[in-house]
Amino acid sequence: MIEINLLPGATRKAKRTQSSFSAGAAFAAVSTRIKNPYLIGMIATIVIALATVGTLYATQASRQAELDQRLDVAVHDSAHMAGMLKARSRAEAARDSVYMQVAIIKSIDDSRFKWPHLLEEINLALPPYTWLTEVSQTSEVTTAASVTDTTKKGADNGNKKTDAKKNKARADSLFNGVTAGTKFRIVGQTVDIQALTLFMKNLEGSPFIKNVQLTHSDLVSGQHDVTQFELAAESEVPPDAVLQKNPLSIAVR
Repeated sequence: MIEINLLPGATRKAKRTQSSFSAGAAFAAVSTRIKNPYLIGMIATIVIALATVGTLYATQASRQAELDQRLDVAVHDSAHMAGMLKARSRAEAARDSVYMQVAIIKSIDDSRFKWPHLLEEINLALPPYTWLTEVSQTSEVTTAASVTDTTKKGADNGNKKTDAKKNKARADSLFNGVTAGTKFRIVGQTVDIQALTLFMKNLEGSPFIKNVQLTHSDLVSGQHDVTQFELAAESEVPPDAVLQKNPLSIAVR
């Protein structure tokens, strides 16, 4: 059919057709064209696999971003904690050094009057017609010098790191050396066996001496027969009520 425009200036109106897309209609059209069910199943499997891979990829990417953030925080915290551990090690080394020095000072201060007290108690307990020839210590002597030598040997062996437990044990040995009893022996002679019994009784009555035992006695003949004896005893720390302590004040100019 031929159409002629008799009106000048008039434009031909184009026919507009509205088209709408429907997924269901498209699927129905495809399904009508594809009659093989295995092909439909394969296509559906591919679609599901692609959707699954996409979901896993997005999940793993989000997880990786979270782990990277946590790793950065952990590295920062590790560097911060390393500095704190070094500072703690230096503080513990200083503490151990001070603890050792205090132990040495306390051991010297607490043990310097031990033997004066023992000798005074032995002198007061000595009965008439009895004299002594020897008073000596039989237990191991724990001094600051021995502990210092042990510390130096440990350093010479290559132990550069301070072992807090060992240093504390060395310092505690000084404290324990003060409170532990000092074993000693007394060698003497007497002309009266009853005087020896009285001497042992007087030693046991002293608040500074305990565990007095007779280890040896022998009759020595000479111009006068005498009994030579040997006693074993141990020192002890008396109660605070027995000791009288007076403060010492020194004027400093």
